[in-house]
Amino acid sequence: METIALATMLLPFIGALLIALSPQRYAKVLCTAFALLATLGMGWLALSYLGSGKTDVTIPLYSFGHTQIFGFVIDRVSTLIGFAVVSLGFLISLYSCGYLTALNREHPHDGSNRYYALLLIFIGAMAGLTLSSTILGQLLFFEITGGCSWGLIGYYQSPKSLRSALKALIVTHIASVGLYLAAAWLFAKTGTFELTAIAQLSDADKLVVFGGILFAAWGKSAQLPLHMWLPDAMEAPTPVSAYLHAASMVKVGVYIFARAIMSSDTVPHQIGVVGVVMATITMVYGFLMYLPQKDMKRLLAYSTIAQLSYIFLALSMSTFNSEMAFDAGVAYIFNHAYAKSLFFLVAGALSYACGTRMLPKLRGMLKSMPLLGIGFCVAAMAIAGVPPFNGFFSKFPLFAAGFSLTGEHWWLMPLLIVALIESVASFAWLLMWFGRTVPGEPSPELASAQPLPLSMKLVLLVLIVMSLVSSVIAANWLN
Repeated sequence: METIALATMLLPFIGALLIALSPQRYAKVLCTAFALLATLGMGWLALSYLGSGKTDVTIPLYSFGHTQIFGFVIDRVSTLIGFAVVSLGFLISLYSCGYLTALNREHPHDGSNRYYALLLIFIGAMAGLTLSSTILGQLLFFEITGGCSWGLIGYYQSPKSLRSALKALIVTHIASVGLYLAAAWLFAKTGTFELTAIAQLSDADKLVVFGGILFAAWGKSAQLPLHMWLPDAMEAPTPVSAYLHAASMVKVGVYIFARAIMSSDTVPHQIGVVGVVMATITMVYGFLMYLPQKDMKRLLAYSTIAQLSYIFLALSMSTFNSEMAFDAGVAYIFNHAYAKSLFFLVAGALSYACGTRMLPKLRGMLKSMPLLGIGFCVAAMAIAGVPPFNGFFSKFPLFAAGFSLTGEHWWLMPLLIVALIESVASFAWLLMWFGRTVPGEPSPELASAQPLPLSMKLVLLVLIVMSLVSSVIAANWLN
């Protein structure tokens, strides 16, 4: 397992180095090939874990004296989320091969070595972060993802995209102060950076460590009060938006919070209370902000803020000794990654084919471009939590766990009712846009749309299927 995990993490970095040294015409091929190898490696690692009877393994890799600096943890959560972020990295690489060309009507541009190299580094960093067994390892890859996001958000080098990239870098680095504090406090109190040492801390020390991790998580996952970078980050190429802002970067925050909860026998209830309250406030804010949006990507950005709040809600409720809430949160990370990536890539396909992603200009999608009409429908239903799509199988256990906790924690009831109202209202709003954009006679923009490249079509088909079956994978893997 050690060799497989190390190869999975290092292969994207090696690929990025080769891309930097190669002619531009080879960049997309190298990126896709190394992303595929990393995906196969993560799949092999998951199968090895399954073959061992799902026995959790911690592999120390580097120590300084008696202090473990970096290592791997192989368990049901790291393998599930690791596979999601790496496999989606491969799908985004493949999609980019068709999207980043001179035929793109919104952004006619051939992808550069810089784009593909940064994308591979991001994939490698996400593999390292999900497998890391130490808070120092998490911090290292946390910072690498921040640097890559800066380069990818500002990829088009326009003044607006460069400002957006700088804002994302500054806000997420401010958030990283929380993780630095958590790492320093954990080491000062236990003499180690291993995440499992959190269980040894007193409740007062846990408050400091969890407080720092939660602050870092809010920044990376675009939660109030550190949310402001995400909507502006939509200046990035759409495949970047799909990967960073649906599948990987925004999932770093919720993942490090989930990993900390797993590593501690008990979590101070104050952390759970703060997490639940802030998640509910952010959820309502995200919903209200995406109501007036006409740009499909900005709507999806605010929708992502609201959807990540559900994950924080589930994980925060799990601190009140609810295993169902924890599993719902982890399953939500997995399922949302595929569904929201599909939604973003439908937006990218529309901008590629039609030259616009403004919703009022898009009508008759199903008649003109059936694949995009179906993709829009599936993604909307999955995000809204409509059965049999994957979002339902994340939201249902979340609410079931929450309402079961209200007997002991009565104050959860009004917050869960607010979340339930938001979920229904979100479904209604997405249904309204579905009615305006998918059926009917094609608008001039869609009537004159150009065909999509095969690579983009294949990725959309895979994500449509995953939006149906990922919940089955998550449920079986976590149980």
